[in-house]
Amino acid sequence: MQDKKPHILVVDDDTRLRSLLQRFLRENNFLVSVAKDAFSAREMLKEYAFDLLIVDVMMPQENGTDFVLKLRKENDVPVIMLTAMGDTQDRIAGLECGADDYVAKPFEPKELVLRIKNVLRRTFKEETTGVEIINFGGCSYNVEKKELRTKDGEIIHITPVEQQLLTILGQASGRVFSREYLAEILGGNQSPRSIDVQITRLRRKIEDDSKNPRYLQTVRGKGYMLLHD
Repeated sequence: MQDKKPHILVVDDDTRLRSLLQRFLRENNFLVSVAKDAFSAREMLKEYAFDLLIVDVMMPQENGTDFVLKLRKENDVPVIMLTAMGDTQDRIAGLECGADDYVAKPFEPKELVLRIKNVLRRTFKEETTGVEIINFGGCSYNVEKKELRTKDGEIIHITPVEQQLLTILGQASGRVFSREYLAEILGGNQSPRSIDVQITRLRRKIEDDSKNPRYLQTVRGKGYMLLHD
């Protein structure tokens, strides 16, 4: 995760705490979005592919435990529960609903950052392929050499940005990355719109039919993902 800026969603009804966490996490090189309740969080999850959620247990209308329990039926994004309750049974309940970690208030912000990094590091290792050669259709991509070749061994010219996209998407096959997230990772003058352009160009090089892509797919409302053979 060191070459990326993870996107975190903070779900908490406490306006002051949301603001403090947003500022502190941004200072520690994270992208941060906030939601005041479970409903707002679900709406944001429809638009963005987050790397981790920080969810408060005690929220009005729908508490954090119920929210994560429902979330787990359709999304495996890592979750850290945040609550003022420090009892052992409360921690167990939080973990049983599908959370990856549990932090009791009051907490030391630096400890929260360490827990976030540990969860992201563990999750990223589980998701990445660990292979140097990625095969899709009539092409193969060497992650280490950053070379794209046909099955006959001919090199297909790709730009540095296209190399980065193939490395990021290829090392986490099936994982969806939002346009905004990819633009932030690539840096420079990239924008969500420029990512769309780069993806279109890359499809022309790796897909048999770029208008009906089989490997470099668009996930409507969420972003892009690359599938391997």
